[in-house]
Amino acid sequence: MIPLLKGLRILDLTSVILGPYATQILGDLGAEIIKVEPPEGDSMRPVAPVATPGISAIFANNNRNKRSVTLDLKSEAGRAAVFKLLANADALVHNMRQEAMDKLGLTFKAVRAASPRIVYAAAVGFGRHGRYAGKPAYDDVIQAASGFAGLFEMRDGTPLYAPTIAADKISGLHLAYALLAALMYRERSGEVPGYIEVPMFELMAAFSLSEHLGAATFEDGGRVGYTRVLSRGRRPYKTKDGWIGVLPYTQRNWIKVLNEIGRAEVCEQPWFRDPTERSRRVDDLYDMLATALPARTSAEWLGRFKQLDIPSQPVRLPSDLLADPHLADVGFFAPNFAGATPVTRTLRQAVNVEHLPIEPDLPPPALGADTAEVLRAAGCSEDEIAQLVRKAGGRPPVSTA
Repeated sequence: MIPLLKGLRILDLTSVILGPYATQILGDLGAEIIKVEPPEGDSMRPVAPVATPGISAIFANNNRNKRSVTLDLKSEAGRAAVFKLLANADALVHNMRQEAMDKLGLTFKAVRAASPRIVYAAAVGFGRHGRYAGKPAYDDVIQAASGFAGLFEMRDGTPLYAPTIAADKISGLHLAYALLAALMYRERSGEVPGYIEVPMFELMAAFSLSEHLGAATFEDGGRVGYTRVLSRGRRPYKTKDGWIGVLPYTQRNWIKVLNEIGRAEVCEQPWFRDPTERSRRVDDLYDMLATALPARTSAEWLGRFKQLDIPSQPVRLPSDLLADPHLADVGFFAPNFAGATPVTRTLRQAVNVEHLPIEPDLPPPALGADTAEVLRAAGCSEDEIAQLVRKAGGRPPVSTA
């Protein structure tokens, strides 16, 4: 844990991936994250593989540096407890449909009335001012709606989902920075920003189009798409014994590579010397690479490209990363947990901050593990805590008063 955000307290009503991914980032940076879960827990807890009941791999990798409180928000007592927790929180964040939050009595107005300094942030599927507002949304649906899956169709003829939960995680990054920006605004201006909405559809549309809006940036009916990125030749290349990724990006890079593969004559062509024309004919250049690289081994090409200062790397499977020497150098998978956990390999926060001591991480919490302690600190009596724990399906806490 990097204690950059120490002293910030986030009331986290998120679940699945988008919200937990965002709040784990904030927790990794030192914020105190109070994860409020329903009696059955976050729906990712039982997704296989599961090490111990309630601690699945996907849950563990998105919920470290958090404390778990179980509350039945459909009950009056559960809602009352949330409002007590709000009193000492800097922000409330959720990724439910706003309509569902409103039915629970956790409207923006009610939360702000109870805690005037709190930042209220909601990650939703579609912005509330558009006609899709309130529609259900998950990662696959947003990849489809936002043009992200359609990029594969533009290149290969068939739309595809990326084999990673791209929309959720990209949206989670936006949620994290939006929260931090709002908190900074509050601290610098003394004013609390209004309702913060992070809509998956709109931000993924922007993500998909930032390099692909193309000629439509300047004219109605202009062609959408960035030629190089949509090229079918933009792919890992087969070598004599494997696959490598290589990108001669600049004209200087291409001249070196074309000379290396015996195509020096291309460098004299007028279309090659013109950057705009060269970008239009990138398919031809990629075809030359694909034709030449099977002549040598991956190690031979990577060694030569290193000498030429051409960006290149071997193609790795996700499983290969477990033994990657660079990741070992930086301790990427090494746990640094403060307590017992079934997790033997984790994904270290990749951000580095010099001259700031790293603190131990909180392990992914068992469901409701911190309920009594957190509610006690919020001012709940032992009787109230016992009642809340019973309603959430847990065991009454042992009093430490």
